[in-house]
Amino acid sequence: MAKLGNSDLDVRGINLGGNVFGWTADEQQSFAVLDAYTAAGGNFIDSADLYSGGGSETIIGNWLSRRGRRDDVVIATKTGMWDQRKGLSAANIAAAAEDSLRRLQVDHIDLYYSHIDDPETPIEETLRAFDALVRAGKVRYIAASNYSAERLGESLSISDREGLAKYVALQPHYNLVERDYERDLAPTVEREGLAVLPYFSLAKGFLAGKYRSKDDLGDSPRAARASSYLDERGERVLAALDGIAADRGVSVAAVSLAWLFAQPTVTAPIASARSVEQLNDLLPAVDLSLTSDELEALTTASR
Repeated sequence: MAKLGNSDLDVRGINLGGNVFGWTADEQQSFAVLDAYTAAGGNFIDSADLYSGGGSETIIGNWLSRRGRRDDVVIATKTGMWDQRKGLSAANIAAAAEDSLRRLQVDHIDLYYSHIDDPETPIEETLRAFDALVRAGKVRYIAASNYSAERLGESLSISDREGLAKYVALQPHYNLVERDYERDLAPTVEREGLAVLPYFSLAKGFLAGKYRSKDDLGDSPRAARASSYLDERGERVLAALDGIAADRGVSVAAVSLAWLFAQPTVTAPIASARSVEQLNDLLPAVDLSLTSDELEALTTASR
């Protein structure tokens, strides 16, 4: 169990990514993953209005309703990036929240994100819109994703100055082969006590060991993006992961996630699975405590 930043939300396990629900996993497959995830003790589900054009939220909402699990899980979703609900204006946030509540079949969202910064909308307008949702009881806490350190810091300062709801978490692009977060955002996050929930934790499948050569790419929806890591540095990282995974008797994916779990400020990496078999490869990361030598080997290989 971990406390989510400065909130009173308690989360357990991996932050289960809902981006595959309605995309590479249909409703039946998604239900099986959600059932297995919660049976293993997980309670933190991530989605967005963007994912499958609302399809992910709809599947999660159907699962919550049919299983009666609303009180057992922490639900996070996002708005601002989907073309049909683009931007972070007050009007768009209010409408998007109602849409998400309807699709999720809930009366409140536990963690509601700005999915991406909107430079066309004043930050104060965005924060006042989120604050109104919190005051109305439709959202418990707010969070940010895809923000620069400067814009995140400005947002937090405005919330403090104006007495508005304040971001309690950040969802950055962060993993063993994408480490700009450590330089750019980590100092702000640490100073403000935000929870960190990295997305693309497995680098689009690369850090699960799925793509080791051009021949492995096939026609997977993520393969083309993962191919950018097929270089000398990527090979070093995979070699280090392979060695630790073999020694520990777990998957390469579990070791990759365990490295993230061990990083300062990280509360729970986001990882998705389109099948129970894929999920079972991820779950051991929660209890996998890497030694200082193992952590250093991975950190060094990824520099």
